[in-house]
Amino acid sequence: MPKGPQGQKRPADVIGNAVHIAKIATGEAEETKLKQPAKRKSGLAGSKARAEKLTDHERSEIARKAANARWE
Repeated sequence: MPKGPQGQKRPADVIGNAVHIAKIATGEAEETKLKQPAKRKSGLAGSKARAEKLTDHERSEIARKAANARWE
């Protein structure tokens, strides 16, 4: 079974996915949750700490590389 962007189990076909969403909307089925929300929280904390540690030059270099990748 395919997985959504946050690891949710979803039907493989379009019609099955539409039925699944309709069941969630009507309350017949529960929406699947992220398996390990602590990992997301930890990742957010780590990214904040990394951003605080970077110098202006390093931050500028990372932004330059990201802009180049977008425009390629």
